[in-house]
Amino acid sequence: MKVEDILRKKGTRIGMVRINETVTTALRLMKAENTGALVVKDVCRTEGNTVVGVISERDVVRALVDRGPAILEQAVSALMTRDPYCCSPSDPVRHVLSLMDEHGIRHVPVLEGATLVGVVSVRDLIRLQLDERPADDLPLTAATTAAATEGWDFPVVANQ
Repeated sequence: MKVEDILRKKGTRIGMVRINETVTTALRLMKAENTGALVVKDVCRTEGNTVVGVISERDVVRALVDRGPAILEQAVSALMTRDPYCCSPSDPVRHVLSLMDEHGIRHVPVLEGATLVGVVSVRDLIRLQLDERPADDLPLTAATTAAATEGWDFPVVANQ
């Protein structure tokens, strides 16, 4: 399965914030979008409308612990992750999983060239797994266990 397959299912809505907005504004947008991260865009006339980073709840919590509540009135640029790890629509889902695992991230912007076309989150990957697995109300047999774990890369033992 490819990243574009996930984007097709989830739609085109992308949570974004401008680089000079306050962290409080970013948190309000995260709440409104029901997401844990936003893509940060630079909309200066000279720079264009480009992806410059990602800000996540984790970034905010760590900054609150380290620097205190004053960070809430700082610009998003003070906390965001610059040059985030990205993928393309044609990348395999496994590539995105590897990026998330290797770098401890939960949101990966999807770029087609320099154009932002979506974001893949851990939540999207969980939904993908749930959609591909049989329902829990099926009787647990060797056949349903094998079907439910097909394609998984780690051992799964029933009735542990």
